[in-house]
Amino acid sequence: MPSITRVRGRIVFNSRGSKTIEIDVVTDGKFMGRACAPSGASVGKFEAQSFPENKAEKALAAFNANSKKLVGLQAENLQTVFDALRSIDKTDNYATIGGSVAYALSIAAVDSAAKALNIPLFKLLKPNKPYRFPFPIGNILGGGAHAGPGTPDIQEILACPVGAKSIVEALEMNFKLHAETRKVIESIDRRFTYGRGDEGAWAPNVNNDQALEIVENAVRNCGYNLGKDMSIGIDFASSSFWDEKNSVYDYSRQGVKRDTVEQIEFASRLVREYKLVYAEDPVHEGDFESMAVLTKKNPKTLMTGDDMLVTNASKVKEAVKYGACSGAILKVNQAGSLYDAMKFAEECRKNGIRIITSHRSGESVDSHISHIAVATGSKMIKTGVLGGERIAKLNELVRLTEYDLIEGMAELSSA
Repeated sequence: MPSITRVRGRIVFNSRGSKTIEIDVVTDGKFMGRACAPSGASVGKFEAQSFPENKAEKALAAFNANSKKLVGLQAENLQTVFDALRSIDKTDNYATIGGSVAYALSIAAVDSAAKALNIPLFKLLKPNKPYRFPFPIGNILGGGAHAGPGTPDIQEILACPVGAKSIVEALEMNFKLHAETRKVIESIDRRFTYGRGDEGAWAPNVNNDQALEIVENAVRNCGYNLGKDMSIGIDFASSSFWDEKNSVYDYSRQGVKRDTVEQIEFASRLVREYKLVYAEDPVHEGDFESMAVLTKKNPKTLMTGDDMLVTNASKVKEAVKYGACSGAILKVNQAGSLYDAMKFAEECRKNGIRIITSHRSGESVDSHISHIAVATGSKMIKTGVLGGERIAKLNELVRLTEYDLIEGMAELSSA
């Protein structure tokens, strides 16, 4: 089995130009794996802490001080690497060494091991069939924490090409819709500057209702049947505009406030009107009761927890008690290590909660999450839509079509 012979860490920069940690792991003296930790703009309060004292330099120093403890470990064994991390950092949220180190080290280790074993990473993580491609869910039009003032409060309006028969067809459909959405925006705003948010989504000066109408019109203009060929999803990112003091959802950009009952009805109305296949964080991260209401009320829509579940297995158990969440976002860096994230995925599978593997808004050109999505049986993968750091993940999915092991697209009918 591949054994770690050398490790090295460095500070690099993500797609937003912010500092992050990248780690190299070499096994058997010659097989190098590399991983760079991403970061989010819309961050759940229960996520792993990226850096000690919010400083990348502190994380790198902590890694360097403990790097010798990693030499000799079996790189393909997620728990072995996890145990080594936990011997260094016993905090719940990786506050000592940093979640970015936990992420980069654990993924670089298996990346190196897969190269040493001459197998694709997804097969190392899940040795046996079946393997299926997740549907790419692309951010077409957005606002919130991913874009500037004047854009919608809703963070993401997403495309999911449910009628696609292959990953290449799915990507082509998303790109076509993205391009057509720009044309629709131009038709109502001749001064549109082609502004885009962190993940490649168009960021026009429109309100929430106008944004949804724009994407719906673009779907129609592409010749797609809404809900049959192309479905829409929404990431509300509700925690970002939840006013806890006044117990209202403050859609400040649109000048609308909704109490909890009104928020539930608003989310449900959008599900009905736009045939949503996917709704992420439609209520704030602590409101499992309301999420349960929405999950029961909308059985054909993946009512998905991101800030609510933060890739944490114990949060899944809490959601199950309420009957909340039919879908769950898997972001490795929310959990810290890949071992933590895979335990989360197993808890989701045990409880019939569908997995959506996701990138972050601050990304690298790494493509590991494409393999993680296949290995975890994810129904969807969120990667943004355009930009080198987004396309890197999507092109890796195209490369994976060369493996006969993967048997077509995921089944979404059970959603």
